[in-house]
Amino acid sequence: MITDERIASFIQSFYRDDAAWIMDLRKEAEKDGIPIIRRETGEFIKLLLMIKQPERILEIGSAIGFSAIFMSRFLKNGAKITTIENYEPRILRARENIKKTGAEETITLLAGDALEILPTLKESYDFIFMDAAKGQYGQFFRASIPLLSENGILLCDNVLQDGEVLESRFAVTRRNRTIHARMRDFLYEITHHPEIETAILNIGDGVSLSIKGSYGYVREKN
Repeated sequence: MITDERIASFIQSFYRDDAAWIMDLRKEAEKDGIPIIRRETGEFIKLLLMIKQPERILEIGSAIGFSAIFMSRFLKNGAKITTIENYEPRILRARENIKKTGAEETITLLAGDALEILPTLKESYDFIFMDAAKGQYGQFFRASIPLLSENGILLCDNVLQDGEVLESRFAVTRRNRTIHARMRDFLYEITHHPEIETAILNIGDGVSLSIKGSYGYVREKN
């Protein structure tokens, strides 16, 4: 985490406890080394959902279903979540967790490669949450932006990669250099894309928050 751990712990001390089964699911993921949204990121998502009140959510990267289940708790009646996961063992666990938590009516899990599934989707989405393979964020973005409704929100997690994205490519281990370069390219792309306005925020492991719309006047005034 880029934020000082003492500050993060202090902030988290004010959070109200989640439901017991949410806490159990978080502990299960952490025990098995499965990446899920951090507590502060979850609090941010919760507020976004309560403000936006989306009817249709698209998630790219289900893992074991934690974030989809978490988001389902803050939606109005009738809202739906479509989530995509490619890794078979996690697909099975996600389906089990969705069923166990009674979220089957709200969450639809699509199994397969997101880059193959996204072009087949026909609906538009008010809120898109991206939390999948970081080296593919650019491709996911280009495939999903046509699905984002006018004034829709795109939220992408882990964009600062524990601060590594700030470093020179030569300070990054060789095996991480491709992801490092692609994430930097992705951040440039979403902050300069003509259809959206984007803020990069130091929340959790870094998130980018984008809103789709015609906001060219912001740049003209500046």
